[in-house]
Amino acid sequence: MQFDDLVASITPATFERLLQAVETGKWPDGVALSEAQKEHSVQLVMAYQARYCPSDEPFRIGADGLLVTRSKREMRDSLKSETQIASFSLHTDES
Repeated sequence: MQFDDLVASITPATFERLLQAVETGKWPDGVALSEAQKEHSVQLVMAYQARYCPSDEPFRIGADGLLVTRSKREMRDSLKSETQIASFSLHTDES
């Protein structure tokens, strides 16, 4: 099986189990991942996220497997375009 075929065969439930294993270092049954399992699981999680979990994070892996970064200007512009949640003004009492 090719790597791309393996990534394509991962179900969302399997992805969640892999993600949990990568985050905790253990399989759901409590058995610790071996070094090889950690390495392979991280690769699978990254590849699955890149392909099926689009993100606007400033640093991420793209669908082509390459690192995607956003410049400070792009991040600043995206913050400006977001909906304003609250605004406050400063009132001073000058008597």
